[in-house]
Formats: sequence, C-alpha cells, structure tokens
Amino acid sequence: MSDHAYQLLAIIIYMLAMAGIGWYAFVKTSSLNDYMLGGRGLGPAVTALSAGAADMSGWLLMGLPGAIYLNGLVSAWIAIGLTIGAYLNWLYVAPRLRVYTQVASDSITIPSYLDNRLRDKTKAIRIASGIIILLFFTFYVSSGMVAGGKFFDSSFGYDYHTGLLVVSGVVVAYTLFGGFLAVSYTDFLQGLIMFLALIMVPLVGIFFTGGLGETIESIKAVNPEHLSLFASTATVAGVISSVAWGLGYFGQPHIIVRFMAIKTVAETKQARRIGIGWMALSLLGAIATALVGVAYFQQNASTLGNISDAETIFIVMGQILFHPFVAGIMLAAILAAIMSTISSQLIVTSSALVEDIYKAIFNKSADDKHYVLIGRISVFGISIVAAALAWNPDSNILDLVGFAWAGFGAAFGPIILLSLYWRKLTNIGALAGMISGAAVAFIWGKIDVLTKTLYEIVPGFLACLVVAIVVSLLTYKRNTEIEAEFNETLKLLNKDS
Repeated sequence: MSDHAYQLLAIIIYMLAMAGIGWYAFVKTSSLNDYMLGGRGLGPAVTALSAGAADMSGWLLMGLPGAIYLNGLVSAWIAIGLTIGAYLNWLYVAPRLRVYTQVASDSITIPSYLDNRLRDKTKAIRIASGIIILLFFTFYVSSGMVAGGKFFDSSFGYDYHTGLLVVSGVVVAYTLFGGFLAVSYTDFLQGLIMFLALIMVPLVGIFFTGGLGETIESIKAVNPEHLSLFASTATVAGVISSVAWGLGYFGQPHIIVRFMAIKTVAETKQARRIGIGWMALSLLGAIATALVGVAYFQQNASTLGNISDAETIFIVMGQILFHPFVAGIMLAAILAAIMSTISSQLIVTSSALVEDIYKAIFNKSADDKHYVLIGRISVFGISIVAAALAWNPDSNILDLVGFAWAGFGAAFGPIILLSLYWRKLTNIGALAGMISGAAVAFIWGKIDVLTKTLYEIVPGFLACLVVAIVVSLLTYKRNTEIEAEFNETLKLLNKDS
C-alpha cells in the first residue's frame, strides 16, 4: 500500500466511527430536550472533553502551531489567556448556570435562559440573542470548513473545495440526525484523539532532532527570540489583546451549553479538573509541535522551503515522523478538531433558530417531532451558507475564529456573568448591553487600524458590561419571582456543593 492509501484507511475508519456514533445518538434521541441538550445526562468526562474539543477546533492543531512556528512563543499569550479564562469559566459559571437554567423554567438554550431569568415579556432578548448566535456562528462554522479544505489539500493534494465538501458533508450528517448527544459523544472521542496526537508528535519529534538540548539550540539558530514570551516584537497592547481571548469563554454558547447538560452540579468540579488538565497539556503539545518543527527544518534546511503554509506544520511533522497509518491517525486528529467544533456550533445555532427565533416569532404550538425536524432543516441551511463563506481558500482560520470569538464574548460574556451573580440585571439592561457589545466588537473588528491596536473583544466586553449595569440601574424594579428564583439557585448550589 502507498503512504496515501494507509492514511486514507485511517481517515475512513475515523469517519465510519463518527457515523456510527451519530446513528447511535439518533436512536437515543426522542424529544426536543434530547436533540438540543442530551436530556441533561452527560457525565463529567464527556462534558469536559466535549467542551474542550468544541472549543479548540482546527485552531489548536493548525492556527496556534502556525502562529508559534512563524513568531515563536510571543504568540503563546493567546494560549495562556485561554487557559486562565477556561478555568474561571468552569469555576464561576459552570455550577451556577447548571442550576439556574433548570430553575428558570428548565431552559435548554442560552437565549431562553436569559428570557426566563429576566422575565422578558417582549421576547426581544430571545430574538436578539438568536440573531447574534446565527450571525457569528455562521462565520465560526465557515472557519472550520476552511480548515477542512486546507487539511485535504495539504494532506492528500486533493482540491481545496473537495476537502471542504467531504468534511462538511460528514459532520453535517451526524449532527443533523444525532443532535446534541451525537455532538457530545463524538466530541469526547475526538478530544481523546487530539490529546494523544498532540503529545506524541513533539515527544517523537524531540528524539528526531537530537534531544531537548539540541532542539533548543536549533530553534535559537533560527531566531534567538523564538523561545521568549517577551520578544522584541511583543507590545503591551499585543499581550493584552492575546490574553483577552480568555474573556471570550464566558459568552461562548457552544461551550457553556455543556455546563447546562451535565448530570449534576456536583460533577462540575470533577469535570473542571479533567477539562483544564486536557486543555493545558493539549496547548503545550501544540506549542511544542511548532517549536520542534522549527528545529527539524533548521537541521534539514533543504526541506524547509516545502512548507508553503505555516498552519500545516502539525500535518507535515506527523507525516515525517510516523508510519503512514499512524500518520493517518494524526491526520484524523486534525479532522477531530475541525469536526468537533463545527458540529457543536451547528447544534447551538439550530437550537437558537428553533427555540429562540422560530418559536418566539411564530409562537406555534407543535409536538417535539415538528421542532426536531425544523432543527435538522436549520442545520442543513446554516451549513450551506457557511460553506459559501468558506469557498475562498485564502481565508485565514485564526482571523475568522478571532472575529466570531470576540463577537460572542462581547455580546454574551458580561450578560451571563451578571445574570448569575447580580440580582438587579434587567431585561432592558441586558438587551442594551448585548447589542452594544456585539456592535462595538463587530465594527471594531472591521477597522484595520483599530484591530492592529487592540483585539475587539476588549472594547466590546467593556461596552456591554458598562451599558448593561447603567441601564439596569436606571430601569430596575423589584420582581418577587426573579428574587425567588435567584434565592432558590443559591439554595440548591449550597445543598449540592
């Protein structure tokens, strides 16, 4: 068998496994709650790894290693910010959101939770939240499709558009039929594959480059500042912008929805330990992969020029270091990262369209089968639009992810935190803050001179926070039902912790 045949065999086995899980989840899905939230029955390990896999996407194995390969450790500030943000998210948001979403009329989406929590009779928050999710997740899904196209182009020499369609077709199929359970179970398996691959590549790579000492010397020979977090290219604004990625966690619907689905609030502590451990080691593996790649190509200067796209460094190193079949499993890790995020975003966007826009606008009363059908149609429709946006092969993965990440972090992050910890948040304050944050992040992100100065999540997050607090203070009226739910949430938290 040729090298490509071995690699394709590994990819086919992986694809069949994903399809099998999708079919299993399809059989288990019988209600709208099952389709959108898995019946709130996820265990801590599945919750943790599915949240991590949904979070990291192709950025973990392509975007981050590419940035480190080109710029050195100065690009690792994003990873540091993300790790801090993820830990704080698990610590402060996960337990309260799990309890509060159930107390607030058993809400199964973030927009429906905000609607129920704030007693918004106008449904404006629900509809606005759904529209924001639809807008930014379409960009986010397209970033995953771009990564899929680049993956097949770099790995097998297939046309970019062919790769885009293959990856999109498989992930849309198991998401469309299996819903949240399929997404969570496949994300768990994909998280394991990503973790093992990111540990194996740098460890074996260091052996090929002559050990740790020799590897470090080779990296320094390329650029003495490559191993410095505080290289001359680092600026205060740049470091703040990178670390500020951590702010985005509080407002990412596809991540925090996992907190709503875990079986009990007590299990969030175990899930946090598993999730942060997985994340820290995976990020270190991605950084180490890029640095080992720098050393390897320095020692083999004649092949350095073969890398036309730095974001493929993980793929190239896997093919160099391992038997073709094992390299195929490494390639499956790329697909795992890409597909896990696309599927999570599709199911959340579908949920927003059905639960928060379709139901709110048409106020139609129907059985669960009808809504599940509408959800599946939504998954398909969103995929078509995202694929059209991703059709340009020159799209930059990190730029697309950064834009969507900032939009969600700025629009939802402060509102989620305030809703969980501040009794006086009002529906008008939340709506004003949400729109302000999304607008500032969107406009800032479209102006080059501003984005080069500061990442748009910072001004967007601050705008949302300030506007929400000020408007809430101006419009606050005591509501006994809201007070009772807030107190009930605190009571349940104290009981279960």
